[in-house]
Amino acid sequence: MLSHRNMTTLTYRGKNYVQNKEAAKKQLVELTYRRNVYTNRMDDASSSNEKAELNYRGVNYTK
Repeated sequence: MLSHRNMTTLTYRGKNYVQNKEAAKKQLVELTYRRNVYTNRMDDASSSNEKAELNYRGVNYTK
């Protein structure tokens, strides 16, 4: 009896090939986007009035 397998043609550096491995059986993980965490971090960073002292190739400057 023949088993049904999804054979997907893949491309690597312009060469087509077929992957002959079975996909890993992993538990799916659902990722969530927490907008408030992201925006709070952005607000904290932008509201800081501290000047950063930087040094690039021996030249000091503040930003």
